[in-house]
Amino acid sequence: MAAVRSQPWSSWLAIWSVLLAFLGLNVPTAAAVTRWIQYTGNSGTVWLDDARKPSLYTQNFGDCQGDSLINVTRFDAAYYKDNMTVLFHLEGNSALTNQSLMLYIGVFAYGESRFNLTFNPCNANIDSLCPLNSSIPITANGIIPVSQADVANIPSIALTIPDFEGEAILRIFANSTQSQIACFSAVVTNGSTFSHPSAVASILGVFTIVALISSTAVTMYGQTVPETRKHYAHSISMLVVFSVYQHIFFTGGLSMNWPSVLVAFWSNYAWSAGIIYNQKMQNSINQFIGGNRGNISMVGAAPSGENAVGLGGGYQISQIYRRAAPILFEPYEGTGTTFRPSELEHVLKRSPAINSTMASAWHGTPVLPGLPLPGNFSGFAGTLAELNIPASNAFLTGLLWFLILFACLLAAVALVKWTFEGLAAMRLIKTGRLGYFRQHWLWFSGLAVLRTCYIAFFMMMFLTMFQFTLGGAPGVKAVAAVVFAIFLIGMFGIAAYALWYRTKTPALPEDAEQASGESDGAEKMPRTTWYRLGQKTAGGNGQDARETVRQPTWLQRHLPDLDSGRVHVHDDENYMIKFGWLAARFRRSKWWFFSAWLLYELVRAAFYGGAAGHALTQVFGLLAWETIALVAIVLMRPFESNRLNLLMVYLLGFSKVVTVALSSAFDARFGLGRILTTVIGVVIIVIHGLLTICLMIAIVLGAISSYMSITRYRETIKPQSWLGPRTRYFAHVDQKATDRPKPPPPPPPPEPEVPKEPYFTVSAVRRQPKIEDETPDNERYLSPRVSISRAQSVRSRTSVSTLPYGARPHRTSWSTRDFQEMGADQGMNPMRSRMSIDSIQDVPGKHRALSLRAPSRNGPVGSDLGTPPNDLDTQLQRNRRRRSASTPLRPTSAPLGPKRNSSIVNEEKEND
Repeated sequence: MAAVRSQPWSSWLAIWSVLLAFLGLNVPTAAAVTRWIQYTGNSGTVWLDDARKPSLYTQNFGDCQGDSLINVTRFDAAYYKDNMTVLFHLEGNSALTNQSLMLYIGVFAYGESRFNLTFNPCNANIDSLCPLNSSIPITANGIIPVSQADVANIPSIALTIPDFEGEAILRIFANSTQSQIACFSAVVTNGSTFSHPSAVASILGVFTIVALISSTAVTMYGQTVPETRKHYAHSISMLVVFSVYQHIFFTGGLSMNWPSVLVAFWSNYAWSAGIIYNQKMQNSINQFIGGNRGNISMVGAAPSGENAVGLGGGYQISQIYRRAAPILFEPYEGTGTTFRPSELEHVLKRSPAINSTMASAWHGTPVLPGLPLPGNFSGFAGTLAELNIPASNAFLTGLLWFLILFACLLAAVALVKWTFEGLAAMRLIKTGRLGYFRQHWLWFSGLAVLRTCYIAFFMMMFLTMFQFTLGGAPGVKAVAAVVFAIFLIGMFGIAAYALWYRTKTPALPEDAEQASGESDGAEKMPRTTWYRLGQKTAGGNGQDARETVRQPTWLQRHLPDLDSGRVHVHDDENYMIKFGWLAARFRRSKWWFFSAWLLYELVRAAFYGGAAGHALTQVFGLLAWETIALVAIVLMRPFESNRLNLLMVYLLGFSKVVTVALSSAFDARFGLGRILTTVIGVVIIVIHGLLTICLMIAIVLGAISSYMSITRYRETIKPQSWLGPRTRYFAHVDQKATDRPKPPPPPPPPEPEVPKEPYFTVSAVRRQPKIEDETPDNERYLSPRVSISRAQSVRSRTSVSTLPYGARPHRTSWSTRDFQEMGADQGMNPMRSRMSIDSIQDVPGKHRALSLRAPSRNGPVGSDLGTPPNDLDTQLQRNRRRRSASTPLRPTSAPLGPKRNSSIVNEEKEND
């Protein structure tokens, strides 16, 4: 066993403590002196701090029977791996007299039994329980050494994994009746957890304040309302920030058996839903509620103080009382640990002096009334238990912190107003750019309150519906009913009034609208398409598509056109002043989306709060609703800012659908192992963590863009390297305000053409076929006279030409005499073979063209075929007279035969 040793310098420390205490300084007292324990193991003797942190230890505990005959005020156990010991401590009292007992301690991890201990306190020298007497307070301590075989079922990862999911159950049995008379359950942990509200919540709160300041600054700064709205639409939205935070925390509102890792992680976001623990506030709420706290089993949680029969797999009384064997300590089958009575007396012997110093400093306290049994994280009650807030107090806690937020907002707006007044008096700010806020700061305060109610709509709807499902004191339900009516009627009433007020906006003059169809004030976009589904067309076949008559749908006939012929809400200063807190951030064609968002949040709250306790209805109903909403919102992309669309539409929508789908695996009816559910819980934590990181990045970018917006009247900013991005950002803001697709970039300018130099090259020479090539035996068709004359003519021309000997010149044109002689040589009728000359014209340049026509097949040439060849001179004389009369002659077409130039006519005269 271990021994306790005090350091030799402890006496000197005591002397210095007295001296410094005399001087008025606080120093550690002798009671705070470190106690060291000597342990001898396989690696030798070591000294261990008695107050060191155990490897596994219990925290808060609760009654798992309800009618326990023993009141336990303290129950804790701890496992130390360094010296392989288990320490347990028990304190309490009872009204029973002279009752012998049997104790059972079981340790469970991830739904499976890991360690069991059953013993008789009389054999363990625990006098306060041997026998049990009402006059003696219960005080029991024990230090049990264990071996590696005893803890073989506890995996090594259990000592380091965050939020180890384990339970330690203490059952007390009466030997006289051999029945259970008390049961207490404590949660087992290793000290590692994802729950760090003081650190993580503080970081999230700082980012939220940055988002609030950047958004508010853009709202107040500006010279005109439309210009301010344009820049305000691109700042980070508080609606998006709290929608992300509340989505993560309120996922715990589903009636599922959550793994401990998820509940611990979600506790970091509880402040965003108004669930903040304050002891004085909780005590006040408990006094208002009284004893009627409702039934948390109705919302899917296992309450503390009620009999949990199957807790830890239950027990078998035959395993507790063995008749055959005198073994007083033997665990359930499979643990492999057995102690004989003599060994048990040795290992469980009491210390010489029973006092609280023997107990571990790492212990818990009894759970508060209304909390679920420790180790059970089912439903929204299990999520709240991590924060030590009962489910019956959730609604009033959220409502009180919401009212405190109201007061803080009003005080902040007033403080900002008078701060600006002081800066303006010292001429440190330009009054024109903050004049509107300074003049209407009370109006800004009211709009801030309304905007906060709009953001908190889902939270209050969920909390009120959850209170109705939980039940409880009549006073609490009455307050919940009033709050429910205020938010439901108030928010939907304001949204309906905003839509109706749009119809009262004065219409533009018809002639002005027709004359300036592209006016900035008039609505340029087509009618919104959300109610145009199913629109029919009428028109017969063959009609022009432009003349197609569109038949209005039922919604179009019964809903007014809110945009046609009116100044758009973004350009209407009067509308923006009244309802800019609702419609300012949305696109021109989706400015009405605030009303659709309220309906969407109301249905979500009904599934979360109204259907609490019905796990499958919640999960599959929400899965269908979130999927439909995701598709619809993705198609609309309602926000004017790309960052807000990315966060609110894509990332947040995807996280909602995936989270609900994965949460369906936590239903107890599916019987999934706790280790597998822990893995799924870690996946959800990763999704929520990435969503939070993306939100933080968007808040930083939003703060930068807000800084650029409030410096839009300055020529330079610091740092100067931001001037280029600021210019591009302003262009982006102006383009998004039109709600039109971004025009494609202009094509790049064409490259200058290189001047081309003149050139001439001959790459190939090819001879084209001639007329004579088509009839190689054409010489036999010619008469001897024609052949001789043609040969002489060729020789005569060849002799004076430059053609070499033997080369063939190009054939000259045929004359009329050639055709006549060719016909006579072939035995044809001269009259039938004679070609008629249609006309002989004088062509400028002293050229005459002959137009020839072939003789008719039916007989000799008629008068309609032209002048016969014998009358050639007569025709020539006529032409000379026409030329002398200066009558212009038009050349006639020649149906047959080629044109003849002056050389041909001269040759004919020589032949004649």
